[in-house]
Amino acid sequence: MYIGRFIVVGPGLGAYRVSSRSFPNRQITDREGTLTVGPTPEAPETDNPYVGYNCVRTVDGPATEGEVAVVGNGSHVDPIAEKLDLGYPPRDALAASLLALDYEKDDYNTPRIAGVVDADEAYIGTVRHDALLVKRVTEPTLVATYEENSPAAYELAASDAAGAAAELYEADYEHAVCAAGVTVDADGTTYAIENGE
Repeated sequence: MYIGRFIVVGPGLGAYRVSSRSFPNRQITDREGTLTVGPTPEAPETDNPYVGYNCVRTVDGPATEGEVAVVGNGSHVDPIAEKLDLGYPPRDALAASLLALDYEKDDYNTPRIAGVVDADEAYIGTVRHDALLVKRVTEPTLVATYEENSPAAYELAASDAAGAAAELYEADYEHAVCAAGVTVDADGTTYAIENGE
């Protein structure tokens, strides 16, 4: 089954996977603590605005107790992080940013998906052409751009960033490209990248 890009978030743990039929030549790079999806050196040139974006960012804002991680499939990751930094509660930061940017205006009306994770709780959200859904979750929860486009419980065995990135990369969905994982605890955040190399 092809479900496109997807995230899994739960308290203390988040992960994101790029799955793509159209633009498989992509990788995730660490840019000083921000994880960014972008073309590989051998990728053909494209003017598609949805190919490159930040997929994981952390915030230590006035309304957060310690660091918080934001994961997602597009340019909405940045305004969510910025709103958290300004003191928005996670639910409001997700809802406001997803609603403002709306679903992607491509041939598939691709939903935007995002999650906010801290050491003790997590929120997940999506904006589709027909709905805006944001909810607090207490267990690992998946939302994808296609097929699985409503938040649903997901059995995630991993408990660390590297394990989560690897588990999502190897998950039994088609066209895996790359993945990232992040854990959040009292000591801060830990990242991992799985580029399938």
